[in-house]
Amino acid sequence: MQDLRFPIHYTFKISSLSNDFNATDANGMVIAYVKQKLFKLKEDILVYSDESKANILFNIKADKWLDFSTAYRFTDENGQNIGKIVRKGWRSIWKAQYDLIDEHDTIQYTIREENAWIKVIDSLFGEIPILNILTGYLFNPSYIVLNKKEEVVLRLKKLPSLLGKEFKINKLGSIEQEGERRLILGTMMMILLERRRG
Repeated sequence: MQDLRFPIHYTFKISSLSNDFNATDANGMVIAYVKQKLFKLKEDILVYSDESKANILFNIKADKWLDFSTAYRFTDENGQNIGKIVRKGWRSIWKAQYDLIDEHDTIQYTIREENAWIKVIDSLFGEIPILNILTGYLFNPSYIVLNKKEEVVLRLKKLPSLLGKEFKINKLGSIEQEGERRLILGTMMMILLERRRG
């Protein structure tokens, strides 16, 4: 995942039993295939170069089991620590917020949900028969990524679809080259978590 061309799309495979998706760049080229291991007490995600699963690029593992402040550590194919993403505890129940931390345990970026009401309305309509089919088209959450100066560098948005299977990342500001892969890994993990919440 180098020299990334934005926008980047995450497209979930609805036909699969596991929670997996393709990441493609602006040219439609696959930059990663993400597969979440099933029946694990702690989250364990493998990031491959493509769907053949011949080449593992990264691993994302939770440090705790079922905790609001779980950290998800990123390691490369050699087991080298390259950072982590941490959910901001109880604050994330109302409005999702995550810190993206580098390999030296310094906060590099923050990911925030833009409008928490979208999630609330989506949940309410999701309980109404027949109308719940339309929620994937009508209510689409978006998240912004801010740097240390509180400047927005990325926006990730769920695209309208029946099953909430596609997300798009637009680049809105400059990103340090070494932080780019950490940002992509962070948004991958965040989407796996947030997609479950609705």
